[in-house]
Formats: sequence, C-alpha cells, structure tokens
Amino acid sequence: MSNTALLEHPTTQLRTVPTQADTDAPLNGAADLPAARSPRGFALYVGLDEIKAAEAGVSLPLLVDTLRRTLAELAPGAETHATVALAPHGSGGRDLDVVRLALHEPGAIARTKAATEDDAVDVEGGVTVDISRKRVLIDGESAAFTYKEFELLQYLVLREGRTIERSELVSALWQAQDDETPGERTIDVHVRRLRAKLGRYEDIVRTVRGIGYRFDRHADVVIRYGHGTPSPDRF
Repeated sequence: MSNTALLEHPTTQLRTVPTQADTDAPLNGAADLPAARSPRGFALYVGLDEIKAAEAGVSLPLLVDTLRRTLAELAPGAETHATVALAPHGSGGRDLDVVRLALHEPGAIARTKAATEDDAVDVEGGVTVDISRKRVLIDGESAAFTYKEFELLQYLVLREGRTIERSELVSALWQAQDDETPGERTIDVHVRRLRAKLGRYEDIVRTVRGIGYRFDRHADVVIRYGHGTPSPDRF
C-alpha cells in the first residue's frame, strides 16, 4: 500500500494520487534501450522510518522538501512527486527492501514471487541457500551453520560472481565495537569452517589467490530469496 504526496506541499496533509510501477531502466542513457523508448525520469527509493529520521534530527517532510529544492535548483523544469511507503508494523527485513516491495517495485515483486515458487518445490539434492529463512539445506537436510557462517555465505551469494576482498568481508560482517573483530587472515578460518559444512559442495565458495573469495553457482545450488532479503546495492 502506498500514498503519493505532491512535493510542492511536503509539510501539509498528504494528497494521495495513484502510483504506477515502471520497469527498471539503466541510468546511463538511452543507448541500452529499444529505439522506441527513452528515459523520462527516475525513481529513488529511500529506506527510512519516522523514528530513525527523528533520531537523525530530521523528518520525512523535511527530507522531501530538501530534495525538491535541490532538484528545483538543478533542473527547474522537472516535475516531482514523492511516494510514501506504508508497511505493517514489525515488517522484517531492511527498510529499503520493505519500501521497494510496498511501492510495487518490479524487481522486489519478482524476487518475492520467485521465493514463493521456490518454497513450493521440494529440493532433495544439492545446496539450498534460503536467505529468507536464514538456513542452508544440504541434500535436503538442514546444515548447522552458525550466525556468522551464514552471514558470510549470504554476503558472497548476494554478490554472485564478484571476488570479495578479505578486508571488505571484515568491514561488512563485523562492527568496530565487536569484542572479537577478526583480522583479514582470520577470515580464512571462517571460510574453512564454512566449506567443511558444505561438504562435497565446498567448491561453490572459491578462493581467488591473493585477493579473497567468490561465490560460484552451479546446477546443484538453489537460492531462495524473500521480501526481507538484504540488498547488495551500494551508493
């Protein structure tokens, strides 16, 4: 469910208008689009609830107004609207992912639909990485992964095919205030434990000598996503 507010009056009562989800379009121009189509604007999804905004000393209307003023300065002819995503209290997952689904972003809907279809399939062999339920099935049996082992595998899975440096894994998976923040070489120990639990499927986590690790999917691997799946996007 979503409400759309005219940016020209961000601090007044929200005026609702229908929203329409457009298909994803690259930001690098019309070269990648069919000849009959061209970019006409963009959508920016912001994951931030009212409590977090207040803790930062701002409000959603203030952020909307600031963005509107910036756009007015950069592109006076731009037409702008803001869409406020409404979601049930206690919705799981990252704010950004909840917003995408609440506003019917095509990619989020497709991912949720795929997860539902995957759940209907009984996988007996291979590896199933169920991100929505934070579990790993190996040949149909639940594997006893620790929290950190699953987080490590999930981080690699969401960046499939990309080599991740050890330093990135440390900074992404351990906070500065953690009691036991590992060094880069300690990551190797965690990966060895992860591979040991993957058994004969250990080669899905590959070592790139001198750099780090990479997740390579093959026919024996199934990835199940959910609407709370963390997004690998970095801005």
